[in-house]
Amino acid sequence: MKISRRDFLKTTALTSLYFAGFSGHSYANSGKKKNLVIIMLRGGMDGLCAIPVKGDKNFEKLRSKINLDRTLKLTTDFDLHPALKTFKSLWDQNLSAAVHATNIPYTGRSHFDGQNLMESGGKIPYQEKTGWLGRGMKTAGLTGQGLALALPMPLLIRGVPMNNNYFPVGRSLPYPATLELIKQAYKEHDEKLLSDNLEIILTRDFNNRSRDDAWILASSAGTELSKPDGPKVAVFEVDGFDTHAAQGATDGAHADCLSDYDNIVRSLKSSMSEEAFNNTLVLTLTEFGRTIKQNSSNGTEHGYGSAILMAGGLVKKAQVHTDWPGLKKKELFEGRDLNSTIDSRAIYASAMSTVFDVDFKKITKEVFWGENLPNLSDKLFKV
Repeated sequence: MKISRRDFLKTTALTSLYFAGFSGHSYANSGKKKNLVIIMLRGGMDGLCAIPVKGDKNFEKLRSKINLDRTLKLTTDFDLHPALKTFKSLWDQNLSAAVHATNIPYTGRSHFDGQNLMESGGKIPYQEKTGWLGRGMKTAGLTGQGLALALPMPLLIRGVPMNNNYFPVGRSLPYPATLELIKQAYKEHDEKLLSDNLEIILTRDFNNRSRDDAWILASSAGTELSKPDGPKVAVFEVDGFDTHAAQGATDGAHADCLSDYDNIVRSLKSSMSEEAFNNTLVLTLTEFGRTIKQNSSNGTEHGYGSAILMAGGLVKKAQVHTDWPGLKKKELFEGRDLNSTIDSRAIYASAMSTVFDVDFKKITKEVFWGENLPNLSDKLFKV
């Protein structure tokens, strides 16, 4: 049976987890190990569902069947979806925040193209073969014992060598025949690099239990990230945000996806030491937002602007940082989408500069090809 990309996004498994970093690193400048966690929300997270604007009657009318009947209060201008209970708890402690009306510089509406660009950080789909996080890690000298609990290694963290990206279900090691096939496939390439990577696979000691449950994966990640010589980067994937039909409101498909994200943050917080969480940033990443108007199936179509959810002790304060474009028809992108007024790559560059202790200009030069991105570190993070 042939399955479409849209159906796949609705039915695929919840979460994968990838670690990166290396043991024995000497943490310069601050003297403390700092962690960066990226949660990729695949399918197009509806920023206006997660963080709805208050008091816009036209917006409420355009979404009459999927309006939230209750919310959690954030600011005088924005509320929070009730599924984000952990986020709200952290907000009350100045440990979470958001950037609204933001997106990567991609105005198409293809999942394939959008997800490629959200991971590569580029502007032309499939042009780049590495990810912005991988390049950032390489710039920071984070080369070593990375671990991926799924195949394949996501584009986001490609670009830094020696990450382990084979972790089959139910076995601690790949089949010998599989290893032999790998050797044969790469025999024309650098044998030393291949043997070094195979050595990582053969000597892993990470537990592979219950990998389908987001909160269990997040709990394991929190434990590893808390170790002084453990990884300092973790990447999660949550699918299912492509809600073309029956999106739901307070409850429903989109709410379930937001709850999955919230559970990851909750498990990270509960499994990490206080010191480790206070030196951690958790950021979301998505390919685009959703349309302002609901469709005839009580869902939303592919849009443009969305929101970035942030958590952890390196968040500067509880705030919704935005250059709000408005939701009147003339203020929308192509008359239908929340506009993006902040390039989300500026947020990720600022986050890497903060966590990796690397100059912001060096990050923009080596990771984003010298793009003129504003440094938001002082506005968003504790530096």
